[in-house]
Amino acid sequence: MSDLGRFLKDRRARLDPAALGFSTARRRTPGLRREEVAQRAHVSATWYTWLEQGRGGAPSADVLNRIARALMLTEAEREHLFRIGLGRPPDIAWRETEGVTPRLQRVLDALAFSPALVHTQLWDIVAWNRAAAAVLTDYSELPPGERNILRLIFTRPAAQKVQEHWKSVARFVVSGFRATVAGALTLPAVRNFVDDMCRISPEFEALWRSNEVAFHNEGTKQIHHPKAGLITMDFSSFSVDGRPDLCMVVYNPETEKDAARVRSLIAAKSKPKKTPPRRKR
Repeated sequence: MSDLGRFLKDRRARLDPAALGFSTARRRTPGLRREEVAQRAHVSATWYTWLEQGRGGAPSADVLNRIARALMLTEAEREHLFRIGLGRPPDIAWRETEGVTPRLQRVLDALAFSPALVHTQLWDIVAWNRAAAAVLTDYSELPPGERNILRLIFTRPAAQKVQEHWKSVARFVVSGFRATVAGALTLPAVRNFVDDMCRISPEFEALWRSNEVAFHNEGTKQIHHPKAGLITMDFSSFSVDGRPDLCMVVYNPETEKDAARVRSLIAAKSKPKKTPPRRKR
């Protein structure tokens, strides 16, 4: 039996037939029968049996997704199923993102002097730390619909002004965004977002039509902060484990001078705002 067959057999043995609406009468082994998995996955029982036995050729991605749902696999188990069944991870599934867990927010907050944020597949910013608010943008002051990297870069003059090389940054973010949504361009959420960006920004439309695509997992960012001057930071991006719809980006000051500027901005941001004295009547 192949690795794929052993994995499928093990996972169906862990499921409770009664909980899934199947009779438990006359069962010699625990879990679901092969024909019951096939029924839940909407595939032929004979074909599924061959799959466990290592016969019948490689399954399609669609069939593996249906089997993953039938066996109630976790995201990690689904990825493992694809790797042993097709030799690659599954395509990133599109999902609506509401926010991050408190645990992930604590990870961001622990990076006291490194601006860090988390964005979705549409590059909506859903979490950030104090350093990001001080150095990049205080996203809490923006309406949720405007907390989007592309909207900031292409529609807000203040965000454009601080970029050291705005045209390069614009090309960079569009090519990276295209790579992120490459497998979901036909979905309404993505199509509507792209159409809206093309409507409101001729610069975005021109770059989008150029069809450039690239992954940008690390690099260097320079900004002209209105209070601290030029700040150079290295950045690295990471997929969030168990949340393929999220990406975390961490910026680190390149030199000690850059670090000092970052620390000064964070300190200034942390100071309580003075309230004007109340007038005596």
